[in-house]
Amino acid sequence: MLFGLTVVLVILFATLWALKRLTVARGTAGHLKVLGATAVGPRERVVLVELAGKVLVLGVAPGNVRTLHTLEAGELPAAETPQPGLAGKDFAAWLRQSVERRKHED
Repeated sequence: MLFGLTVVLVILFATLWALKRLTVARGTAGHLKVLGATAVGPRERVVLVELAGKVLVLGVAPGNVRTLHTLEAGELPAAETPQPGLAGKDFAAWLRQSVERRKHED
């Protein structure tokens, strides 16, 4: 009986280890990587996604995803260490500047 329990536990841990090794990490799916997100409404978000050297700024709402802006990965400002209470404000400022720059280009 003890041998049977040991075999079951070994199979359980081996299966968990294999699942951990074979699954894609959260926030990445192959070449797609989520860099950040911020809520702009109760069910709407702005999400930064890196794909093939490009960074996409996406507007995400229930049943709707739209590309708001596209830029090269090198154009994205370097991530700074967030200070307590200021999380998301740097991204919001960057997004505001990006939208203003886009308006002036059109």
